[in-house]
Amino acid sequence: MLKLNSLSKTTISLLSLSSYSTPKTTTVVSRSARPFIKQLPYINIVSRFSSPFCSSSTTRLNLESQKEIGETETERRNMKYVLVTGGVVSGLGKGVTASSIGVVLKACGLRVTSIKIDPYLNTDAGTMSPFEHGEVFVLDDGGEVDLDLGNYERFLDVTLTRDNNITTGKIYQSVLERERKGDYLGKTVQVVPHITNAIKEWIQRVASIPVDGTDDSADVCVIELGGTVGDIESMPFIEALRQLSFTVGKENFCLIHVSLIPVLGVVGEQKTKPTQHSVRELRALGLTPHLLACRSAQPLLENTKEKLSQFCHVPAENILNVHDVPNIWHVPLLLQNQKAHLAIMRQLCLLNVAAPPNLEEWTNRAETFDNLNDSVSTSSSHFCGSCVPSHVYLQRFWCWQVRIAMVGKYVGLTDSYLSVVKALLHACIACSKKPTIDWIAASDLEDECAKSTPDAHASAWQTLKNASCVLVPGGFGDRGVGGMILAAKYARENNVPYLGICLGMQISVIEFARSVLGWENANSEEFDEKAPNLVIKFMPEGSRTHMGNTMRLGSRRTLFQTPHCVTSKLYRNSSFVDERHRHRYEVNPNLVNALEEGGLKFVGRDETGERMEILELPGHPYYVGVQFHPEFKSRPGRASAPFLGLILAATEQLEDYLKTDQNGS
Repeated sequence: MLKLNSLSKTTISLLSLSSYSTPKTTTVVSRSARPFIKQLPYINIVSRFSSPFCSSSTTRLNLESQKEIGETETERRNMKYVLVTGGVVSGLGKGVTASSIGVVLKACGLRVTSIKIDPYLNTDAGTMSPFEHGEVFVLDDGGEVDLDLGNYERFLDVTLTRDNNITTGKIYQSVLERERKGDYLGKTVQVVPHITNAIKEWIQRVASIPVDGTDDSADVCVIELGGTVGDIESMPFIEALRQLSFTVGKENFCLIHVSLIPVLGVVGEQKTKPTQHSVRELRALGLTPHLLACRSAQPLLENTKEKLSQFCHVPAENILNVHDVPNIWHVPLLLQNQKAHLAIMRQLCLLNVAAPPNLEEWTNRAETFDNLNDSVSTSSSHFCGSCVPSHVYLQRFWCWQVRIAMVGKYVGLTDSYLSVVKALLHACIACSKKPTIDWIAASDLEDECAKSTPDAHASAWQTLKNASCVLVPGGFGDRGVGGMILAAKYARENNVPYLGICLGMQISVIEFARSVLGWENANSEEFDEKAPNLVIKFMPEGSRTHMGNTMRLGSRRTLFQTPHCVTSKLYRNSSFVDERHRHRYEVNPNLVNALEEGGLKFVGRDETGERMEILELPGHPYYVGVQFHPEFKSRPGRASAPFLGLILAATEQLEDYLKTDQNGS
């Protein structure tokens, strides 16, 4: 019997306070704040429950016999694929569309996985600038991938691998390696068939990898193709997917095309011509959309749907209107209300094998978001719905709102810290608080800024002093380090809750060594290799010549040195924790004893005991540094422990929380 994968029943939390709005050509917005977070992955719906033929007598296959057979070619042919493409403009929200479709199908009892295709030549996102591409999301296996995969993990509550992110660089690298080995037996290696075959093989292989903690393969694989139809860099992928659709058969392949329906201000009419041209170009490339997901500011008019149906050759019931909504939690509900799941399963011959969707938890989350977001202000920075202008003064501890000072290097693009923002939101909702994030450029806190731009310097410090808590996220390079050190010092001396992540933890060690131990020249080898007191050193296993994939990456185990520390209690009294890492510098193990004698306590270490993972400052309301990135494993309904502790401390609830039984139950 096909069982529904019920959503988490734990504390309701939010993924994003950003609004779901249509992109405007005159406004530059971050990818996370655009209508739909990012670009849509191809959605492969793999079902062992459907027969290879589309008929009314479709029955479910016996799962036990399937497991005995194992991964066979017949099983792969029965995989259901849903491909989501985008047209007209980028940034339409294909990623949120794909994730939401996955949520609806998962609510019907299907197992869902995701693949993101990025048509760039980089092997992965590890060496990309956060300003250009947003944050680098790190997976359990150490994969450095596009931030969209973080969105998939949060929406679908799955654990993906590095192979779930396909790039042109990876495909070409694999083909060239095979050519060097002689696998092609002297043939001329070409884009067609060798590159396209490699793409198809990769998709089919990854689609069957279990991602939900069980040994069962997915029934649905959601794949997003980055960019828009017609981009030259996407052509090999379009051709490979065209071939894949023919190979697996029409009953195993569904294409959803996301397109923009603009409204001209002068005329006020919903224009369908851009979508018509986009669909025409897609058909010219050999792919015909089965569903249209139309992005618009307002709901589609009936005559607009009729025109789209007539000129795009798509049934009216298969035209989905994904208009602007208050928050992205409404998108799966919007698709369900328009019976998107029925249209997809009708195309894939799954109507007789899936249950009606149960989205009660999503409805509750959307309503909770709306209730808590009624009066949240909007920041003057680029992130909509979760920030307020820095000049607005709020009392430090309001019972309904928490003000968070985010002191970072890449605050010009909030997508650079997307997962941190999500983790803060999850923690705030778990505490029933409205988050207000103030973005502070670390360099604005430095003394040099007071001379060059005194207004920015004064504003930055006023914002920091008005905050309920301080968070210093990860980063690389020495720009802004002085400001981060000053922020850590302010938080330590004024008993303001502080959380340092990766670089933020190292900053707190440097500040403590300078201010408390009196080591004026204490520094990191990353910033000054010749400093006399290197409290942060380059890890011996790292590479000084190659940047890509040479850091300490992926999930690593941290052992708590004492059960009485705050972080151990926040992790539900666990003796260890597995979190994701991304760093090449560490606390100098030779100076740990001196630092601890001075009052800083390293309460978490790696399995060898030589690498410092978690620090705390006894006697402080909440002064915590973690070498790992806890934001990558935060989920709606399961807030990350360090973030939860920060918000609890900022709202003066931490002590009471730790006394209760809930953190140890």
